[in-house]
This record gives sequence, structure tokens and C-alpha cells, in this order.
Amino acid sequence: MVGLEGSLEPPTAFALGWLPPPDQAVQGPIHGVERCQGRDTHSFSSAALRKRMQTPGKQNTGAQNFRNEINEVPFFDVHLPYELALKIFQYLGKAELGKCAQVSRTWKVLAEDEVLWYRLCQQEGYLLDVSISDRPCWKLALKDCRAKERALRTNWKNRSGAVSQLQYELGKVLCDVHSCDGVVIAGYTSGEVRLWDTRTWDYTAPILEPAHGPGDAGPQPHVSFVRINSSLAVAAYEDGTVSVWSLMIGREPIHRYQHNQRIQALALGSKGATVATASGFEVKVESPDDRGFWQTTGTFEIQKLVNFLHLVPEVWDSPVAVAAAEDVVYLLKGEDPGKILHSVYGQPVTCLDVSAHEAAFGVKGFGWMLNEPNQVLLYNLETSQCLKKLGNSMGDFTCVNLQDSPPNMLVTGNKDRRVRVYDLRRSTALCSLYAHRLGVSAVQMDDWKIVSGGEDGLVCVWDQRMGTKLWEMHARHPVRYVWFNSHSLITANIPDEKTPRGASIMDDDLTAHRRHRGIIYAYEFSVDQLAVESVLPICRSSYDEVMGYNYNIGLAVPYDHI
Repeated sequence: MVGLEGSLEPPTAFALGWLPPPDQAVQGPIHGVERCQGRDTHSFSSAALRKRMQTPGKQNTGAQNFRNEINEVPFFDVHLPYELALKIFQYLGKAELGKCAQVSRTWKVLAEDEVLWYRLCQQEGYLLDVSISDRPCWKLALKDCRAKERALRTNWKNRSGAVSQLQYELGKVLCDVHSCDGVVIAGYTSGEVRLWDTRTWDYTAPILEPAHGPGDAGPQPHVSFVRINSSLAVAAYEDGTVSVWSLMIGREPIHRYQHNQRIQALALGSKGATVATASGFEVKVESPDDRGFWQTTGTFEIQKLVNFLHLVPEVWDSPVAVAAAEDVVYLLKGEDPGKILHSVYGQPVTCLDVSAHEAAFGVKGFGWMLNEPNQVLLYNLETSQCLKKLGNSMGDFTCVNLQDSPPNMLVTGNKDRRVRVYDLRRSTALCSLYAHRLGVSAVQMDDWKIVSGGEDGLVCVWDQRMGTKLWEMHARHPVRYVWFNSHSLITANIPDEKTPRGASIMDDDLTAHRRHRGIIYAYEFSVDQLAVESVLPICRSSYDEVMGYNYNIGLAVPYDHI
């Protein structure tokens, strides 16, 4: 009747199709009004309703109107228990439940049951950590969540929101940036590491203290890499030192270890406490034991210098790392050290990213052979088999994002100035966007938008379905880091030149000129935080939505708070 699949004709057969099989039949009669597990059965019979409404009493007038209301609606000649009818309605969507609620008052009560709307809210990904008893009306909660999501998308498209510059003048030149759920970590040439929590705008960013060794007098070495997850922050320095901080304890490091040579790559598990570093021809993996004491869980010898290093997420028993060293990709496991995942002589790896079960990396083809173009290869980490060869580009693939992309999707950036989106079930690109005139350096996507950063310092936001640019922002220096979630965006412009011309390590000036420092931008598009601090509360409109403008102007009319 309302779009259910498997319906039969005539209507009586359709109703009987809802009944359970004989071996699972509901105990007791189903015709008439009965009791089922202490609750009234739900009647779907107009004849039974008419019989009940003909009983004398004060309710006869209202019942007569109710009877007249449903006389024109065809009902089934059976009565179903409320629990069974609820199980039938759980297969309906929002539109179908809305149509059922218009049939009669009886159906309206069933179609607005809290269990149905709680399940719909969970299926759409809203309020996953909330129990059904925490909200009085789940239909209204789902409506509010969808309205907030639409407002967020509108703010993204119109660049309506708050933007903040995360700067630390005493740090001199910015070296590396990473973030996790809105918490940003940055390392500087002064050797200092600083944190920002962009979720709280009045948060005072702490400086993480380095671990001082016995011969550490003098200036601190530059920070080479920084990484952060929900519990740990890690920094690698130019002298081969690695410091690990706990975000829960304080500013002093909880662990420190040393490499003999400069560190070429650093990786931190997305969850847990596993750190991997590559120095020279060695990859070292460190993690704490059950008592909290840090130890080296794996040391791997590699024949070539490592360019990229990642820890495979969602691996709990023994850490698994993927390392790209020139033209070889290694799968580093404790039980199988030095396993080669991919190796083609003369085709170096230009970028790398991993997910829980797959690894994607760009390879540079032979320039003189047209049948060996630059491609992105997708490998299964369990079988070590190549699943897909994506792309056919004359330029090198400079960045690839697999872990943060939607399922079966992958986004890449290339030196040929284009951003490409691939469906892993196909070999051709879904869309190709001419993005940055000097090449793409960072990229991320979700189900409807793409954010890309380029060597030219531009950050561009694209509508994936339309293939058009929504807006862009420019800053000096290449964009080396891009991260976003549903309501915020973090970008970092990091200079290539760490020691600007004319600057000396012996200079008395403790700061670098702002044009040499690099900069971090934090954008907030949440509808709950769009009140700009410069606008007084008395000048803010009380409307939920201010209509009639598209110029990022917070209009204060027609009504203000007085």
C-alpha cells in the first residue's frame, strides 16, 4: 500500500502476507482487540473500529467523527499485535512513515513510534553515542540533525564561518603540521613544538617541553616531523631524537629515543600508542607494554632510503608498517620482516597512503615508454596482490588520500595541475579538476566536496558533483597539510626554505619575518559558532536563518535583541 516490496493483490492477500508463518504464529486470536504481552493489539480493521465506536457513552460523538474520517480509507480485515506491526514498519523510510501517519490516527501513533525514528536516526549516522531514552522525540531530533547538516553544507559552499590564524612568532619558521579531531600540533625551526585546540577558541596553546640530554647545551635542533593522535604527540628532530608526549599527563615527554642519523620519516598509529621512525636503512617501531614501559617492538633493515612511512590502522596484535624506499614498497611485519609488496626497477614511488586493508601509492613511469605512464597502484595488504592500476598521466602523482576518502573512493593530486577522483570499482577517473598551476601538494575528499592545496599557496574547495570551484584562499608558501571534518578545516602553508637568506642562527632577533614563517589556518563552519566576536550580541539577528544575502555579511536587521 505504501511502497512496500513484495506486495500481493488483492488487499486481503497483502494483509495476510504480513502474518508470521504457522510455526511462528502469534499466540491467541488476531481478529478483534486482544491482549499481547500486556499491551493492546493494534487494529487495522474498519469493521472492528466501527463496532467499538457504536458502544454507548460520552465518546460516541468523537468516535463518530473518527469513523467518518476513516470510512474512505481501505483497511485490511485483520488485526495485528502492536509489536508485529512495529516490526513491519521498521522497513519503511522517512517518506513512507510520513504517508502512513496520514492514513488514520491509529496508524499515526504507530508511524511516530520512538523506536522507529531512533533507528532511522542511527542509520543516517546521527547521535550514535546516545541511547533511546536520552531524547523525548526522536523524529524531531532527526529533523534537527538534518537541518544542521544542510546549514553546514550551505556555510561550506558560501565560506560562511570563522577563521583563525595559528601563529607562534618565537618558533621562527614552521617545519611540519599535523592534527587529530581539531587538535593541531606544529613544529618549528627553534626546536619548539606547540599545540592548539581549535574546538575551543579561548584555549591557551601549550608548548611541549623537549627532553634534555646530558650534552644538550646550546640551541635546539630543528623539528623535522610532528604527529598526533587522540592520546599521544610525537616530534622528530634533525639530530635523530624522537620525543613522545602524553596529552593527558603534561608537557614533559614520557618517552625519548635516539637514531644515529637524520630521521627521514615518522609515523604514529591513528589509535593506540605505536610510533615508527625511519633513519638511514633502518625502520624502528616502538610501543609500550602492558605495564606502560616503552620498548622496541621491531627493527627492520631496508636496502634503500625510506621516503614514506605509514602504520596500518586497526591492527591491534602486532604493529604493521608500510614503507616506500625509492622504487620498492615494503610490508613490515614482526613475523615476516622485510616483505616486498611492490618493486619495479626505475619506477620510484612518489606518494603513499594506507587504509586498514589496502595501500595506494603513485609510481613514476619510464619517460621514454608511452605504455608505462605514471599510475596509482592499489594493493591488498593481506594477499599482497595488486588490485587496481589507476590513472594514465604524464605528470607525477604527488599526493594520494585513501584512508580519509569514502568507501571505494580515492583522490589524487598530480604535477600536471589536476585533482582526480577515482572509484576503485573502475579504472577511469570519475572527475578531473584543473586545480593548481604549480601542481597539487595536498588533497582530501568526502561524499560531496574536495579540498585541495597547491604549490602555489592556494587552498581550493570543490563541489564534486558539479565539478566546479566553490571558493579559494591564498597564502604565501606551498600548502603541505589539509584536513577537514564535517564542520572545520585546517590548512598549513609550510615554507620550503627553513633558513631564510640573511637570517643566521646567531642573530639576536628571536623571531623571523612573517613572510618567512609560514602559517596555519583553522576554519569553523559550525552553525553553533558563527557569531563573530566583533559583532555585539545586541546587533545579532534572532532569526534562525538570515535570508537575502550571499556576501558573508552578518546582517543585523530586521529584528535585533533589544
